Formats: sequence, structure tokens, C-alpha cells
Amino acid sequence: MTKSRGSEDEASRSRSAAPVRVDAVVVANDSEGEPNRRLTLRVAGWGGSRPGQFVMLSAGPLEPVLRYDPLLPRPMAVYRTTRRGEETDVEILYKVTGRGTRLLAGAEPGDRVRLVGPLGNGFPTPGPGQSLVLVGGGTGIASLLELAAQARAKHPVTVILGARDAASLMAVEDFEKLGLDLRIVTEDGSRGDRGLVTDVLEARLAEGEGEFVVHACGPTAMMRRCAEISQRRGIRCLVSLENGMACGFGVCLGCAVPLSEGGYGLVCRQGPVFDSDELEWGGLP
Repeated sequence: MTKSRGSEDEASRSRSAAPVRVDAVVVANDSEGEPNRRLTLRVAGWGGSRPGQFVMLSAGPLEPVLRYDPLLPRPMAVYRTTRRGEETDVEILYKVTGRGTRLLAGAEPGDRVRLVGPLGNGFPTPGPGQSLVLVGGGTGIASLLELAAQARAKHPVTVILGARDAASLMAVEDFEKLGLDLRIVTEDGSRGDRGLVTDVLEARLAEGEGEFVVHACGPTAMMRRCAEISQRRGIRCLVSLENGMACGFGVCLGCAVPLSEGGYGLVCRQGPVFDSDELEWGGLP
């Protein structure tokens, strides 16, 4: 098997609606098993997004008095979108890890959250005859649902979701409803197979021939291992990076990552989706 670049070049990969800058209304902000949460925002003027794109959200709901601490917005992957007449519900999966996300977790229905997006380059459209293997670890699951939902009509799709334990898994039921090949793995064996998602990836790729393309999002070590497994088999591997950033459109330069050809790329502009062989993995956090 040889790597394929799919049916789209890098320019067409980035095609999407222009980003909007709005004060989105909180519809729901539900627990997915602490510290994981699902935020639903109603957004006016949303023109659509590609699987793998992201938004920048204010750190917590907007208040009558402008808050400067924390100042910077947070990048969040678009999990799923649903049209509601002239508006769109944009769902976000996130994990409460610091002050900004703790403030966001306190947002209640009717509150407003500043949103800018969609931003970045998403996953390319699969080419004819390709079989997709999607690997998500932790909150990396959030980048994969709409890709799986769109691809399953024309392509064989395997989704591998992993976490430390059953309580840490997110949104498994949404993937189950898609009716595709879903494989669950936890490090302690409390749900699905015991082990790592990369173990299951190796097993899946060994099951049969075909033009596989691996799509991975999660911790850096997990994605690097997915890249190594894919490279060994001559399979294309696309990874979606989850770097922190301050602006989301290439001004702050805070999301720079080293490239294998030398120099640096910006996750917000050239990514967050990269071909794994474009990255200098030794320099990633």
C-alpha cells in the first residue's frame, strides 16, 4: 500500500464559510461525567464548517462588566452542528482543566459566550475507495464525529475511542448511533478492550488490505504513535493538533509547531489538521 493524498489538494482542504464573530447564546451546558462537559451554543450567521475545524470561545460567559482575567479566549473543536431555522446549534465537548474552563462550566442557558469561527483547516474529503480509521483519545474525540457521520455513506469507517477509564469516555452514544465499526478501549479495562487505542489501531490495520487513511486526535504521544504505526505500513496519517493559542488566526504566533522540512507552521492557519509526516514530532509538547 502507498500513501494517497486523497481527492483534494491543500487549498481545497481549507474551503469553508467565512468565520463569524458573535455573542452566542448558551442552550445547554451539561455534564458528560466530570470533568467532561458538553456545551451547546446557538449561533446566528453560521455558514457551515468542515470536520476538524475549531472556534475560539471567551473564557466563561460574558458579564455586564468586562472581565480581563482570564483575558484570552480558548480554542475548542467543533463537535457537531445542527441547523435551527436561521440559526445553528454548535456543540462543543470540553474538559474542565483550569480557570477559563471552570468559568465556562458555570455558563447557564440564556448566558452569552463570545464565539469566533469556524477557523483553521479541517480534514480533507476522503478519496474514492479509501477506508477510514478514526482514532480519538480523551477530548480528541470531539474532532471526529462529523467526519465519521459524513464519510460513512461512501466509505468503510472504523472509529477507535479511548480514555483512561469508562468514566472518562465522552459521547460514545453519539458514535454508536452512526451504526459503524466502533471499538472502545480503556487503559483499566472498565469499558471495551483493555489497553491503548494504538494497540487497537495496529490490530485493525492488520485485519485486511485496503487503502486505509488514519485520522487521529488526542494527546501528542498518542498521535505520534499513530503516525509511527501508519508510516511503517505506508499509510497516510492525518492528525489534528490541540495547541493552545491566543487569537486563532495567525497574529499571536502562540501555536507555532516545528515542521519536518524545517521552520514552523501555525496550528491555527495551516492546521489544526496536518499530515503526520509534515511535523517534527520531537519538538512537539
